[in-house]
Amino acid sequence: MVRHVIVWSLKDEYSNEEKETIKAGIKAGLESLKEKVPGIMQIRVLTDRLASSSGDVMLDSVFEDEKALKEYSVHPAHVEVANSKVRPFVKIRSSFDYEV
Repeated sequence: MVRHVIVWSLKDEYSNEEKETIKAGIKAGLESLKEKVPGIMQIRVLTDRLASSSGDVMLDSVFEDEKALKEYSVHPAHVEVANSKVRPFVKIRSSFDYEV
């Protein structure tokens, strides 16, 4: 199994209310992929963070193997969510993948 973790920081130009809407959209979009993309074993998006956090949104996901993760990255359903719900609103993206 492979765990895929991403932390995003949203652009500063958005108000707190806008950020809450954006975070809800990211969460709904990415979590919906479990039913659409083969190889996803677990996927959750965390948006409630402690003040000590440096990011705004975290993706915590588990895939069957590295091949499944690679296929997820180019799957049309994932690309659609990434292009419409994530990338336009993000200023920083950090990721960490590892075998479980």
